[in-house]
Amino acid sequence: MSVLYIALPVALGIALLAVIVFVIQVRNGQFDDLETPSRRMLYDDVEVKDSAKDKED
Repeated sequence: MSVLYIALPVALGIALLAVIVFVIQVRNGQFDDLETPSRRMLYDDVEVKDSAKDKED
């Protein structure tokens, strides 16, 4: 039972820290655009292909 006196505050502290980090990241715009990164891999990137050809020459 005495373990709860240590474990409970530690768990609440970690949860509070996670909430604070989440709020900071939301304010900084980390979660503004969730769709574009997952679709970015579907499109060909011409600049990357051109730079790869320049390295071969």
